[in-house]
Amino acid sequence: MNWELSEFGRGLCSGSGIGELMDDLGHALAQGEGRVRMLGGGQPAHIPEMDALWRQRMEEIIGQPGQLEHMLGNYEPPAGNMAFRAAIARLFYREFGWDIRAENVGITMGGQTAFFLLFNSLAGRFADGRQKKILLPLVPEYIGYANQSSGGEIFRAVKPRIEETGPHEFKYRVDFDALEVTEEIAAICVSRPTNPTGNVLTDNEIAKLAALAEENGIPLIIDNAYGAPFPNVIFTKATPVWNENIILTLSLSKLGLPGTRTGIVIAREHVIRSISSMTSIVGLSNTNVGQAIMQPLVESGEVLRLSQEVVKPFYEEKSRQAQAWVKEFFDDALPYRVHRSEGALFLWLWFEDLPITVKELYERLKARDVLVVPGHYFFFGVDDDDWRHRQECIRVTYTMEEHVVREGIQIIAEEVARAYAEGAA
Repeated sequence: MNWELSEFGRGLCSGSGIGELMDDLGHALAQGEGRVRMLGGGQPAHIPEMDALWRQRMEEIIGQPGQLEHMLGNYEPPAGNMAFRAAIARLFYREFGWDIRAENVGITMGGQTAFFLLFNSLAGRFADGRQKKILLPLVPEYIGYANQSSGGEIFRAVKPRIEETGPHEFKYRVDFDALEVTEEIAAICVSRPTNPTGNVLTDNEIAKLAALAEENGIPLIIDNAYGAPFPNVIFTKATPVWNENIILTLSLSKLGLPGTRTGIVIAREHVIRSISSMTSIVGLSNTNVGQAIMQPLVESGEVLRLSQEVVKPFYEEKSRQAQAWVKEFFDDALPYRVHRSEGALFLWLWFEDLPITVKELYERLKARDVLVVPGHYFFFGVDDDDWRHRQECIRVTYTMEEHVVREGIQIIAEEVARAYAEGAA
């Protein structure tokens, strides 16, 4: 007999889209004995220069008396190591003139944890019975947000404007005409670049969203896990922005340190105090490893050079090559489109009027040892169940080895062509 679950328990313990997919990925990989083309996850690539740097930093930490012992054997404050937080604040003040101090910087157990804490402290049910929500001004949006509510549905999303930017290219734009901030909205949230599409909201779009949030007395939350100035997996112009009405999150994962689980939040001091309080309750403190590795690189500004000269060009070339394979393998007569690749680690493919659902396409691809992510998981918060577009897209990761990505894209093209041929028969 299973024990009864609370509303919180039912929400978080009963499975989710991302949980099912990760479980499927793990089982498929184990059964595939290395044959599986893993194009479905968000695993960053192992960049040789960055891997060498992490090894060097660990050797330096080991070589300095007391540093390893402190990193592994000491609790830090729940908001993070004060010297690391101060280094982050100085970096952004020096580079962008932001008026922040260490007290405006908080550390979390990865960016995912930061959003769980932020979403559930700002939205959900209130003591007077109100139910507040997070407004997503543009979907598709990061699948990892979808099931983070500790009680009830907390997202309201707005469909994008779809702009066809080339024969087989398109781009999502924020539909400001459809964007309405009501009393139930607790915050506006965007990722930049966007996971899953690689879309980068323009400086003008961000400025409009920031102004809209400020007018309504709510924060704009910007998820900068892939963005500028680090890790800078961004291939177009995008100015980093922060003010007291913005909550900005960053991460060390896409620099090449996902295993350290280190998220960074820049916000008003009272927001950081709230995050510190929640961290102490749910996790006591954060991991020290990422902060220890990165502190001298942040203090010197070397993290910005590495992001601009190593990380960014590595992924930009990966994106260019993956797009070239799409053009090589997809029949030009097929109604396929690729979202303009402006950053992040993915290609977002749209198959207009696809005769089957993307879940069916996912199953067909899995049977041929190719794993992608069906796009319908990324359209949460939208009420229109009949919107066909959500059943016509998939996310493909291009961070794996070249032969894996190439073979995977070729098989995707074959299965998509077969689906259209069956639909026409």
